[in-house]
Parts: sequence; C-alpha cells; structure tokens
Amino acid sequence: MGSMLEQIKKNAASLNKTIVLCEGEDKRVIDAAAQITKEGVAKIVLVGNYDECKRISPDADLTGVTVIDPEASELTAKYANILYEARKSKGMTPELALEAAKDRTMFGALMLKAGDVDGYVSGACHSTANTLRPGLQVIKTAPNTNIVSSCFIMIAPENGNEFAPDGALVFGDCALNICPTAEQLAEIAVSSAQTAKSIAGLDPKVAMLSFSTKGSGNDAKFYDTVTKVQQATAKAKELAPELKIDGEYQFDAAIVPKVAKIKAPDSEIAGQANVFVFPDINAGNIGYKIAERLGGFIAVGPICQGFAKPLNDLSRGCSTDDIVLTVAVTALQAGAQK
Repeated sequence: MGSMLEQIKKNAASLNKTIVLCEGEDKRVIDAAAQITKEGVAKIVLVGNYDECKRISPDADLTGVTVIDPEASELTAKYANILYEARKSKGMTPELALEAAKDRTMFGALMLKAGDVDGYVSGACHSTANTLRPGLQVIKTAPNTNIVSSCFIMIAPENGNEFAPDGALVFGDCALNICPTAEQLAEIAVSSAQTAKSIAGLDPKVAMLSFSTKGSGNDAKFYDTVTKVQQATAKAKELAPELKIDGEYQFDAAIVPKVAKIKAPDSEIAGQANVFVFPDINAGNIGYKIAERLGGFIAVGPICQGFAKPLNDLSRGCSTDDIVLTVAVTALQAGAQK
C-alpha cells in the first residue's frame, strides 16, 4: 500500500511538472505546497498573497514555491484576455473578464489554459462546482471526448488482496456522473483504462458492471439497465479496439476466476479484471466505500478524466498528504498527455 503511494510520488518527481494550487488562503494547501517542493514531487505555483500565506501558516517554508496574487500580478490582464476570447460568445465583456480572472480558481485555470503550468488542483475550500466550472469554461474536454468523468485508484491493503495482484484496482465513475448514458459509460471505460495505465501502472482489463452477466438478468420490463451496459460495452470496444474491455459482468464474475469459469467461461477478462465501470453513481459510490471500509483499500481520488489538460478536484475534508498525492497524480496525467 505504502509502496504504491510512494511510487506514484516518485514517478511524478521524475517528470518535473509544474502544478498550480489555487487556494493560498488554506493552511493545508500552503503546507502541501511547501512539502511538495521540499520532496521534489512537482514545481508549485501557489495562487494567493504571500503575506497572507505566511500569516496563515508561519512555519511553512515557501522557498522554491512561486506565489502569485491575481490582485497584483501582471499576468492577470493576459489571462483576462484569454477568458474574454473564450467566453465572449457567452456574453463575456473585457471588464467582466478582468474581474473574473482575479478569482483564484479561475486564475489557476487560465494559467493552465495559457500553458504556464502543466496541471491544476483546487477544491480544499471550494465546492466541486466552483472548482470544475472554470475547467469546463476554459479548459474544456479533450479531443474526441464529450464527458468529464472520475475514477478512484483503489490501493490494496498492506497484507495484499488475492483479487488485486498488482496492488491496485480502478473504479469509475463513482463521483461525478449520476446516471450516464451508454455513450457516456463507454467514454468512462476508455478514460478509466487510460488512468489505470498512466497513474497506477496497470495493464487495464476493463469490466462493464451490472447485476447481470452476459444476459443472465433482464430488467427490460422496468428499467432496461442491462441493455444499457451491453450497449456501452459495444461502444467502448468501438472507441478503443486496442483495449481489453468486456461485459456485462456481475462483480464476482469480473474478479473471481472460479466464478468467471462458471458465468463467463469464454471471456479473457472475466475473473481477472482490474478496471471496473459501474452503471451509475449509486453503485459506484457504494462500491468504492465498501472496498474502503470492509476491504481495507485506500481510495485515491476522485481523479478527474476527460479534460483537455489535467485538472483535479480535492475533497473539502482533504489532508495535506491528500493534496500532495493529488498533485502527484496530476503531474502523472500531464506526463501521459502528448
């Protein structure tokens, strides 16, 4: 468990990426900026007022951290123009853009848009909506991607888990999309596979989950969710024919070899899946919390997927160590993007 977390940070450090932390008003973020810089995980731009940062966390060593105050920076006018150009069709004016660019989360997103940093992390003291809105407005989705989604890297407990031989699994989408369509589930599957490979170092084997395995269940009389997962599986294979993706599977058929031999004997993925795509947020959110509380897994995330550039949202209950790890993940995402 610990080795996987340390490996993520070590891999991030080798990339020497620059990540913007948008919340210089939060002690956890200030302390994380200092720790990340000291450990060499990434180069940090901290959006905030330097004197305010030192007042909030006087013991934080900000040597090597670039602190930028949008209220005073010469960059603000540059970023305001970028925002104006991106949003003028929506009624944005130069005056409104200049004011909006002074918002710290928007300033961070505009830094990313301008290419002045490689990734963006916020959300320690802002809601998910306030954190992701600037990304949706100015970063937008990656080419050929229509949906921003999320996943968790589920790190196995220290004594291991027989169903996670590589030390980690990936669960998606457990945090953002409430009831994705078949098309959206397909994109979530492809994005989660990419995250599994670039962040966790897995050879992704993707299972599209249901309460049915290969047509064993049928709920068409009421909801038709099985058909949706079957359609999503076919679409995911079309989107990424090079990936190992199959379904629909019950969770036990996807992960337990003995069950797979009975329920899906002809599958190369059943019984050995390491990436799991849940049919909706109810199943996903319940599933990852069960794995945490009963299985002893550590949930890293939610990791955002589908943005044109790496952008991640912190939990408002996050710790300094959580922020450090999220920055490492963001740096790895930046390294994986061409």
